[in-house]
Amino acid sequence: MRISAIRAYRVELPLREGRYNWSNDNSVSVFDSTVVEVVTDTGLAGYGECCPLGPAYLPAYAEGVRAGLREIGGKLIGLDPLRLDLLDRRMDEALRGHPYVKAPVDIACFDLLGKAAGLPAHVLLGGGETDDIALYRAISQESPAEMARKAAGYRDEGYGKFQLKVGGDPDVDIARIEACRAALDRGEVLVADANTGWTMHEAARVVAAVRDLDIYIEQPCRGYEECLAVRRRTALPLILDEAIDGIGTLLRALGDGAMDAINLKISKVGGLTRARLIRDLCVRRGVAMTIENTWGGDIATAAIAHLAGSTPKEFLFSATDFNSYVSRRIAEGAPRRESGRMRASDRPGLGVEPLREALGQPVLEIG
Repeated sequence: MRISAIRAYRVELPLREGRYNWSNDNSVSVFDSTVVEVVTDTGLAGYGECCPLGPAYLPAYAEGVRAGLREIGGKLIGLDPLRLDLLDRRMDEALRGHPYVKAPVDIACFDLLGKAAGLPAHVLLGGGETDDIALYRAISQESPAEMARKAAGYRDEGYGKFQLKVGGDPDVDIARIEACRAALDRGEVLVADANTGWTMHEAARVVAAVRDLDIYIEQPCRGYEECLAVRRRTALPLILDEAIDGIGTLLRALGDGAMDAINLKISKVGGLTRARLIRDLCVRRGVAMTIENTWGGDIATAAIAHLAGSTPKEFLFSATDFNSYVSRRIAEGAPRRESGRMRASDRPGLGVEPLREALGQPVLEIG
């Protein structure tokens, strides 16, 4: 089997609730997602998706995915898509860095591997241990009262884990955390996610003010060293997200005891091949994970479900069903939330079939 063509489709994914806000006054209402189709000389095709959370969140942006594919696509024609480690090296040789560009190609080839083997991706990823997956709900940054109201509403939809978007004015953030914790029941999980938005002195004020609450603190500051300093001054469990961008930073953080859990975003690290390696290292070192992505629709959600569904239960902190946040379907067979949980498909590969009318015409075709 050889890669005969690579196609990219641009898809707009409007948010159901109209707008999503996070730290530093960032917001988005329509996501710009890229779906990648890897076609083989056998006629079999695989699909992947990459959807950055705007250009101001990580070193990634939507048009950059498609520009990067123009750079690497021609060099992948003729390669065996089932030899995932070799393909990963070839993409690195063609383009240094930019893992988010390579992620949808890797995911599409994982989809192909599953289809060729007749196995679901979660089995190829080493598991099938987790039957259904507990999801968290992100709560967009608004007033404390409105965020508490939404937390209670999401709980009624079956969610038991909540990621509160903070990272703004420390006094308002303290009120947000207090209001949302008061709106939830004992045993329900609340994560205060600053998305790099606090300086060290602001983070120090917040963690001191909420030290007696049952909460997690996520990515309080921009830099790794700043987050480590916050970690060392609070007993609250700490999650790292944006600071963990690959194996190197993960190994450093494990050595420093810098976190209790991480958010593992598939596109941020370069696809399922690399995400699996990070996942396995975390399991060996006892670090729990939220399995997710930068954003996306049905195909991104399917990839999340397969990686989460192959992760040992005790190390799966939570996962995300991004396709429930957006109002547009782009594939059949993707996981659907039921009472705050989802399940990976048992069909071969990712188990999804793109809706051609939703994808439209390719914006890029190589081969």
